[in-house]
Amino acid sequence: MPDPQLDGPNDVIVRIGGAGVCRTDLHVIEGLWRNNSDVKLPYILGHENAGWVEEVGAGVSGFAVGDPVICHPLVTSGHCLACRRGNDMHAEDSEFPGINVDGGYAQYLKTGARSLIKLPKTLAPKDVAPYTDAGLTAYRAAKKAAAHLLPGQNVVVIGIGGLGHIGVQVLRALCAARIIAVDTSQASLDLAAKCGADELILVDGSQVDKVLAHTGGWGAEAVIDFVAEGSTIKEGLDMTRNDGAYYIVGYGGKLVIPTIDMITSEKRIIGNLVGTYPELVELMALADQGKVQLSTAEYKLEDANKALLDLHHGVIHGRAVLIP
Repeated sequence: MPDPQLDGPNDVIVRIGGAGVCRTDLHVIEGLWRNNSDVKLPYILGHENAGWVEEVGAGVSGFAVGDPVICHPLVTSGHCLACRRGNDMHAEDSEFPGINVDGGYAQYLKTGARSLIKLPKTLAPKDVAPYTDAGLTAYRAAKKAAAHLLPGQNVVVIGIGGLGHIGVQVLRALCAARIIAVDTSQASLDLAAKCGADELILVDGSQVDKVLAHTGGWGAEAVIDFVAEGSTIKEGLDMTRNDGAYYIVGYGGKLVIPTIDMITSEKRIIGNLVGTYPELVELMALADQGKVQLSTAEYKLEDANKALLDLHHGVIHGRAVLIP
């Protein structure tokens, strides 16, 4: 396919240094986004991107060729009310490289100057690319939970994969609650321990009972579900304390709950989309301080299909990154 070209004065061409491989890419391939993303095939996947500025439009200031940058996944004009309030992901007019326009599984990416954040010298593009979605989404959910979690309280993290291992670190950095990690893989639980989890629960059919045992029979004040498929939705709600919050980050399953249970338990169910530009700045500050670190597996760009298959088969613990 041809290299992207500047179309507008605020466009920027980024030479890709790393492109994260996300489960959403698998969902796109599987067709789950067919009704949510109007694209014409063929198009290029890749919505987690970092690299170096290659070319800038006539209206761009503050960035120069060669600057190392990370790309917020949304490209917006900044003019609508949602953008002005800082909620670019709900912009009235936006592009989402890798979702509804060409993304970063390539040598070059076209994005917008408003989406760029300069990287400090401590962070290399290939090491931070997955922060733009996996990290940012995990950060947004963990930040919401940390805002109401108090010392002595509990938070459950379901799924210690590419997002979950970041979520554990963010929780460790932002709050003093006890972190309970739940996963089907012992290797993933070992990663959770390295990331700061206090309790590790291997899924064996008794995971809900074990969480209840760790929380005095009441459940956790917050549960963050990075899976949200199969049985984890019911289990996540069962692990949530009355007047607690169940955060949905993963997707693919369905939420079914009797309204009387919502009334009597006063549990809050909260969806989480990718975070804001300021939240990506905050996350980069944590990464710069060494408080959040990505576990990555590097693949050559031409091995993109292998990376996707490895992700599909659960081979990757952490996050895969394609490097041109």
